[in-house]
Amino acid sequence: MPRFDITTALLASPQRAFEACLDVEAHTRSMAASSEQAVGGTTHGHLTLGDTVTFQARHFGLTWRLTARITAYEPPGYFMDEQERGPFKRWKHGHRFEPDGAGGTVMRDVIDFASPLGVLGHIADATVLAWYMPRLIRSRNAYLASALRRPGLTAPQPLRSKHRRSFPTVP
Repeated sequence: MPRFDITTALLASPQRAFEACLDVEAHTRSMAASSEQAVGGTTHGHLTLGDTVTFQARHFGLTWRLTARITAYEPPGYFMDEQERGPFKRWKHGHRFEPDGAGGTVMRDVIDFASPLGVLGHIADATVLAWYMPRLIRSRNAYLASALRRPGLTAPQPLRSKHRRSFPTVP
């Protein structure tokens, strides 16, 4: 069962970071490199408990759709989204926000996922997705960190930062 954690420092209050992560437009801007769009459910504004959103994006040259529901919502410290329909056998993404003691936030993403197709899915998880998915979340978080340094949530372009090649251990 693949799982990974990513911790990101943000120069914003936990409340502002929490709200930014539930903003559909901020999410699509942060994933612009994969042409992500909200195409169903709540497609604008902020998500809250029970809301669903369907995102469409291109990864590995293919167009994918994933419908997620907000299944836990404890402002400003925590929320979880879980796949209802989409390419994964399982997708759970926990978001935790804690004050850093200096006016900022420590944001922690905990993602638990599994691909379908039995042994083939396990191979895809171990060989491709174990490095691709953390890289994607780090890129999203870099965009959010940059956007939160500005008034509102606008940034001219998503960050396309160079990532160190790291292959996290996935238990």
